[in-house]
Amino acid sequence: MPPSEQARWFLEEVKPYERALRAYLQRRFPSLQDHDDLVQETYVRLLRAKREGRLTYTKAFLFTAARNLAIDKFRRRKTTVLVPIGELTELPTLEKQTDMVETLEHQQRLDVLTEAVASLPQRCRQVMMLRHLDGLPYKDIAERLGISRETVKVHMVKGVRDCIKIFRQRGFLDTLEPAFGKPGETTLK
Repeated sequence: MPPSEQARWFLEEVKPYERALRAYLQRRFPSLQDHDDLVQETYVRLLRAKREGRLTYTKAFLFTAARNLAIDKFRRRKTTVLVPIGELTELPTLEKQTDMVETLEHQQRLDVLTEAVASLPQRCRQVMMLRHLDGLPYKDIAERLGISRETVKVHMVKGVRDCIKIFRQRGFLDTLEPAFGKPGETTLK
């Protein structure tokens, strides 16, 4: 597609959805700070799909790609400590195979947690993310979302129960007990 035709297509077929796409990302993923980066990366994927002839429905592709990028960003949200090489007294080695097993199990638990949170209803997911990712107290969550503290508690209970259900289905329930209490017990602070 010639550049001028591609620009025309982009302005007519893609640009009208930009506001809705940004609002969707803000509403569905409120704790992510860099929505602009997600939108730009979504455009890159859209243009690549168009060039490769894989694009059927522009709007559906935009919103699906943006959602997938946001979920990927949550998966990669890890704190990494970088130690300058000069400060290492010895190079770390994989001495124990159990370390690799623990790392794999940890990644599997993160994947299941990401799936569980993504499956929650929108408002429930917002409450859970604001509480557990941003560390906001119920009062602040209620103010930010324009709901009562009791409604925040209801969403928290539902979110925890639904996440526990998914962990139980995947066989990871025992790994949740320290974080969420014993099965059937939901503690709210």
